[in-house]
Amino acid sequence: MNTRYDSFRPGQVWLDTEGKRIHAHGGSLMYLDGYYYWYGENKEFTDEAKKIWHWGVRCYRSTDLYNWEDLGLIIPPNTEDPSSPLHPSSLMDRPHIIYNKRTKKFVCWLKIMDYDGTQSETVLTADALTGPYTIVREKLYPLGMSAGDFDLVVAPDGKAYYYFERVHSETICADLTDDYTDVTGYYSTHFPRPYPPFVREATAHFQRGGKHYLVTSGTTSYLPNPSEVAIADTWHGPYRVLGDPHPSDESRTSFHSQISSVFKVPGKKDLYIACADRWLPHRMDVPYELYAKAFEDAFRPDATDAERAEATYIMSTVEQRNISKADYVWLPFRFDGEQPYIEWLDEWRVEDFE
Repeated sequence: MNTRYDSFRPGQVWLDTEGKRIHAHGGSLMYLDGYYYWYGENKEFTDEAKKIWHWGVRCYRSTDLYNWEDLGLIIPPNTEDPSSPLHPSSLMDRPHIIYNKRTKKFVCWLKIMDYDGTQSETVLTADALTGPYTIVREKLYPLGMSAGDFDLVVAPDGKAYYYFERVHSETICADLTDDYTDVTGYYSTHFPRPYPPFVREATAHFQRGGKHYLVTSGTTSYLPNPSEVAIADTWHGPYRVLGDPHPSDESRTSFHSQISSVFKVPGKKDLYIACADRWLPHRMDVPYELYAKAFEDAFRPDATDAERAEATYIMSTVEQRNISKADYVWLPFRFDGEQPYIEWLDEWRVEDFE
């Protein structure tokens, strides 16, 4: 079945050109040689009962941002070695790929959550965006930290930066080494928060008008929460929080989604797309206030045993993960001066922008 689109329809099931669900979750976009490339977590077989968390990293190609050709797995799962960070049972998330002009390598970082709660990075390199990729680092704890959701950004001068959640603590901006496969040791800290759901994760960086923006979400697992955007004059800040970029969303869930990256559309004057996942479309009925309180009670140090038990019960009951059926919510940023905001649109087009 051939599927053709001429617009974005946020929250609706999005199929590739062969009529199959698109699986590029926690993803990012790159524009190369006249094509848009969209890559992310392949969740087509995800089933926690079978201990399948992922099935590699999948990539798609498009000329118009609406219709996506499946290029297959650019980083396949390693089904033979249970200890591999690429084994389907490995808690692999959030692939980010950047290009190093000096080494002529594509560099991919993957977040790997261990079952004990710590989080590390696996780093791979390739000669082409579509691979094949070779692992060059495993069990990397940047700056000796447990490192969660992140973004990688290359400056015009070739220097690269790594924005990540120091797990359940704060946001870190760290300089990358010249080959982009490690951190140098220079870093800055931002947005210190005591515990979930207040800790910021899923950092997405973009630049506009000489300013640096960081978009983050709270920490409520796959359940959505209010986004937050901050602004600075430099890569390392200091960052000033501007608030929730979804001011019209009364549900306080970022329109039931989590932004994974922000893509500036080449050739457009001021079009920045917030690319978000709607991880749990079947759980849009659960009020944010219910599980936000549960996450707070689960992590705050002075919670009683009874409060923790109730929080655990609520969290396990309301989430009901089935992320193999996750959808996408792509919406354009609007700007009021330096203030970015996102409005809900049932349908919209790139052609509507200058």
